[in-house]
Amino acid sequence: MMTSKPSLRRNALVTASYAPDLERCRILCESIDRYASGYETHYILVENRDLPLFRALEGGKRKVIGERDILPFWLKRFSDPTRKGASVWLSPFTKPLHGWHVQQLRRIALAAIAEEDALIYCDSDTAMIRAYDFSGFWRGDALRLYRQENGADHAQSDHKIWMHHAAEVFGDKAVAANRHNYVATFIAWRRDTVQAMCRAIEDRHGKSWVAAIGNTRKFSECTLYGAFADTVQGGAGHFIDEVNVCPMHWFEPAPTRAELAAFVAGLSPREIAVGVQSFVKLDPLMFRSAIGLERRRSDAA
Repeated sequence: MMTSKPSLRRNALVTASYAPDLERCRILCESIDRYASGYETHYILVENRDLPLFRALEGGKRKVIGERDILPFWLKRFSDPTRKGASVWLSPFTKPLHGWHVQQLRRIALAAIAEEDALIYCDSDTAMIRAYDFSGFWRGDALRLYRQENGADHAQSDHKIWMHHAAEVFGDKAVAANRHNYVATFIAWRRDTVQAMCRAIEDRHGKSWVAAIGNTRKFSECTLYGAFADTVQGGAGHFIDEVNVCPMHWFEPAPTRAELAAFVAGLSPREIAVGVQSFVKLDPLMFRSAIGLERRRSDAA
């Protein structure tokens, strides 16, 4: 039986986070340190005011990057007068954007300064539950592309709107007909494909890719990348995999302790991580217990 040669490509794990998710992000980091191999760097991307909080997670392979190092100077954060304690990002070139929009932009922008060949995105509301070597995301020189066949047809979110936005951004009618779902966590992007995507957007629109994407508040970075790699580029440099390696509990109500334990216990061997969406109110200690990470002394005190 023939097998693919081991990839010599370099991988980075990437997490976009913010202050309210700090404890969940800490759990993710601990799980990565315990279980992950086959990667060079774990980047954590945050807004600049959160840098002091997240510096405590830095060290070893982990590097914390503030958005001012990767996003245009003209996209600026302000306190949101309509939502207490919230932020809004304003610029002359985009719609007003919220934190989840800017997290998506950070993920794309990292490709301009990262040196690794693959950027593997793991959200801070997830955690690994078993050992995994991320070189397994490569088959020779082809990188894994998560794609749920016709997944937009039965998704519980705005997948069709996101794909329509992608079609407008790329000016490609074939993208408008794409019905697949590329949205998940622990998904991989080729850095060179992200860079090609940004160049294609700027060539078409004659302005920054941030401005072109941010002219609406209904966009998805996963959909943009998936549509570009799969449809615009015809899948070049990728192989398709429909297995979601990190199942998520996406919506309220929060799972009970028993439900969360059953969720984790029911994972298949290819499912290497698990998550509960950060907007779902869940005690981080309960999540830590469910995935089998021992409590830190500070937690037990």
